[in-house]
Amino acid sequence: MSAAGGRRFSFPLCFFKPFLYCDFRSDLQQLVTGISVGGIYALLATGYSLIYSLLDFSSWAHGEFAMVSAYIAIVLSSFMGMPFVLAAVGGMAGGALVSFLCERFAYRRIRRNGAPNMFLMIAAMGLSNVFQQAANLIFSGQYRSYPFKLPVSTIKVASAYIGVLDLVSLAITAVIITILVYLINKTQFGLNVRAIACNAHAAKVLGVKVDRCIATVFVLAGALAGVAGVLYGMKYNVFPTMGNVGLKAFIASVIGGLGSVPGAIVGAIILGVIETFVSAFISSSLRDFFSFALLIVLLLVKPSGLFGVDVQDKA
Repeated sequence: MSAAGGRRFSFPLCFFKPFLYCDFRSDLQQLVTGISVGGIYALLATGYSLIYSLLDFSSWAHGEFAMVSAYIAIVLSSFMGMPFVLAAVGGMAGGALVSFLCERFAYRRIRRNGAPNMFLMIAAMGLSNVFQQAANLIFSGQYRSYPFKLPVSTIKVASAYIGVLDLVSLAITAVIITILVYLINKTQFGLNVRAIACNAHAAKVLGVKVDRCIATVFVLAGALAGVAGVLYGMKYNVFPTMGNVGLKAFIASVIGGLGSVPGAIVGAIILGVIETFVSAFISSSLRDFFSFALLIVLLLVKPSGLFGVDVQDKA
């Protein structure tokens, strides 16, 4: 069906609509939204990649840290009357604490027992299910929203109306990612992380406190997930299965290259933009189809990801 008719394109012709029929205002709006969504994915994916770079396992509970943080912010703001900004900070702190406790009392014990990394992944799957079921039980599976409204919903930028929430989310994400990149590349902590990623035993011999560094990475990753959870809850809603967004973080990490923080950021932005354009110009029901199709194609063509690295270059 033609664009002049005001109807959606039939698949597969609809795939080419953004390229054949350019609407600057609409495309700019979708691009900003896509980068904003990608930024939320990036917060999760960077923590995911940091953990993978140190322990070589996929932390399937990582998305649930975001969900727990979002619910903590809901409790603090809606039930305890705390100002939303403080509630958001409390949610971020809650995500960091939950992540730390999982590392301290689950993952570390498994590592010290000399169990294969597969056991870590199984434990993470179990924790993911526990958190999700607990949220269902406590909050009755209901969708909840924050008692927080921006004074304006959109602003005009170059003849396009951009969502203020998207811009706020994008700004927060950019600041946090910038700080994270600085920590990884310019501090002793970052040097220790890279040393452990290269060879944990050698790092320990050289005096690096491996367990402490790993715990710190989990705290950092949990805090990043906490920010992602609150932003995701602001953009959509808070619900028990919202932790499934962690799967998108995994896809973004694979696209960028597992263990690579820059790769996780780029992969997340690519994924967010693709999903947004697919939802806007094709169908929201096909969003996940395109995400997983991209993942499969990349695994076939470049299994190491766009920023695929050797073990010594992780993180």
